[in-house]
Amino acid sequence: MRIPGKNILVTGGSRGIGRGCALELAKAGANVAINYHSSAAAAEEVVREIEALGLRGLAIQADVADQASVEHMIAQVVETFGSLDGFVSNAVYSDREFMVEADMAGFRRTIDVSMWGAFYGVRAAAQQMIKQGHGGAITVVSSPHSFIPFPGAMAYNMAKAAIDQMAKTAAIELAEHAIRVNVVHPGWIDTPGERKFFTEEQLAQGAGSIPLKRMGTPEEIGRAILYTLSPDADYMTGSVLLIDGGITLPWWSKRKEGKQ
Repeated sequence: MRIPGKNILVTGGSRGIGRGCALELAKAGANVAINYHSSAAAAEEVVREIEALGLRGLAIQADVADQASVEHMIAQVVETFGSLDGFVSNAVYSDREFMVEADMAGFRRTIDVSMWGAFYGVRAAAQQMIKQGHGGAITVVSSPHSFIPFPGAMAYNMAKAAIDQMAKTAAIELAEHAIRVNVVHPGWIDTPGERKFFTEEQLAQGAGSIPLKRMGTPEEIGRAILYTLSPDADYMTGSVLLIDGGITLPWWSKRKEGKQ
């Protein structure tokens, strides 16, 4: 899979899945802009790794929950690279609390970043691609929690369910402009964000319960995202790729519960 010369923006690209995605895209020949909220040093390190591959990199600080900031970010990418050919909506925020006890500030922040942030990015990217007139590709990073309710994560579950529907609707609306929109559902991925909720011991134990006996890597998700943005997926839009090591398989879930 090669996308030489393509100009792509990845939100939440300074670490975790976003970082893995940005580097896989660069390895495939793309110039990559990465958005970050607060991890400036990590973002600049990713840019250095992109540039070491002979490609152009760009780090842009922006809060994706702010529509004006997102629109300005898209304009910065175009000003620097000349066009926007691909967009990856990856930025996310999540707190873990039961809804009856939830701090509503954190609940709203989860929705603002994970749902509205995705919408603002997809909308602004699509507007730019329509203006350019030569199509494009958009990939939304969602989650199996869009269809599997995980307790203590209601805002996150709600946001992911919403952006799945958003992406599919966008795929219909943008098809006439040759802009493809797809969704990737990562399973349990070994990222710094997981350390917000789990200890290393819990992560190791949880990984052993996955059918493939390990957590996924950001690079594996990055390669899946690369596929959705590449010419290899030119006839693919409105699709959802589930990459989870088998953890959501119905038979496996029942086996864990002792029903089989």
